[in-house]
Amino acid sequence: MQIDIEHLLNMTGGDVDLADEVLDIFRNQAETWGRLLDPDVDRQQWADAAHTLKGAALSIGAMSFAEECASVEKRGRDDDPISRVEAATALSSLKEGLVQTIEACARASYELSKPGLRRSKDSNS
Repeated sequence: MQIDIEHLLNMTGGDVDLADEVLDIFRNQAETWGRLLDPDVDRQQWADAAHTLKGAALSIGAMSFAEECASVEKRGRDDDPISRVEAATALSSLKEGLVQTIEACARASYELSKPGLRRSKDSNS
């Protein structure tokens, strides 16, 4: 999974500090969202969690993770019920994608900390 740093900077008005803060918020709240991805609860709950994750992923530029969230959300909201085994498989994959996205956030934070990026964004103000 990757974070589109240019997208993230566009979403934060080019403010590198704000972009880094948004990544921190995503990482901090990911634990809560991840706990809601449970195949043993009502599918509406995990579909709602996938929907929330999708929006958050789009805001930080994690496009492929957002697509995976959209797919899981759709499965949870589909009129044709998903089996518990299918739900467990889909949610396990989504949780793995969440872990990879959190790792990508750490890499993106590192990229944002580079003085050259910060200088080039500051000089555009």
